[in-house]
Amino acid sequence: MVKSRNVGRYLAKLAAVLLLVSLATFLLLELIPGDPIDALLPDGATEEMRAAANERFGLDGPMLQRYFEWLGNALQGDLGRSIQSQVPVADAIVERLPVTLELAFVSILLALLIAVPVGVYSAYRPGGLVDRVTTLICAVTLSIPSFLLGVLLVFVFAVTLGALPVTGWTPLSEGLIPHLRSLALPVITLAALEAVGFIRLLRNDMIATLQQDFVLSARARGLSAPRILLAHALRPSAFSLLTVMGVALGRLIGGTVIVESIFSLPGLGSLVLTSITGRDLFMIQGIVLVVAVGYVLLNALVDLTYPLLDPRVRTT
Repeated sequence: MVKSRNVGRYLAKLAAVLLLVSLATFLLLELIPGDPIDALLPDGATEEMRAAANERFGLDGPMLQRYFEWLGNALQGDLGRSIQSQVPVADAIVERLPVTLELAFVSILLALLIAVPVGVYSAYRPGGLVDRVTTLICAVTLSIPSFLLGVLLVFVFAVTLGALPVTGWTPLSEGLIPHLRSLALPVITLAALEAVGFIRLLRNDMIATLQQDFVLSARARGLSAPRILLAHALRPSAFSLLTVMGVALGRLIGGTVIVESIFSLPGLGSLVLTSITGRDLFMIQGIVLVVAVGYVLLNALVDLTYPLLDPRVRTT
């Protein structure tokens, strides 16, 4: 088991990282060229309007004071109000977040369902037909940007075949099948690119693991190939895959802007895009904070799962 002292040290590091993330997020307003209030007011605003806006949005105090006030409010779930719609930023994020989370998690799950069996078999038969075909498909897929892949999928499955909707989002409350149909194309778009990276990584790690002494010993004892691959070789080969999966999941949660825009999905990606075009600084600030904190926590969760794959690993 992990020593309590090491756990405490790890949690202290995590708290420090989260504090730095909150500070960097707060400084978004300060890093805008010129006065941040300029982005909140129309052209030709008077000094009286500027003073009123500074007081209204809490921009009239010292920076350090404003940071701690903002942090205290954020810890209570108050991320301010949208400049455009005047709705609480936290409410807008909570409304959009489930769509992005579902899109990211289902995409990662589909990518793993494809990558694990393909990567394991390619490593078991390197240079074989499956391995050569997989290598070719991976090379072609990597050369296609996500937005282009999404457009191609829309053209084939929605426009040409008419099997799936072109754009739009159907909530699960309106039926499982319509929901899955609206989810299919964006998930395939994201999962295809992630699966390629997973396959290549797992294949290379599995090839190295299959040369280890404990695997050769298992073969000498006459164990079957599936048992060797799944019970002995897969788990120690999954460290890099687990790390990359955590990074990919965090990236998908915060970076599905293009895919959500192509398929008109009401997620965080489309919200941050409209907020940027509308100069809704507080909404952008809130989204960045939520995504950044989520990214840090996901990677912390990945670190904590390493001992489950190999008890020899200890958090330090």
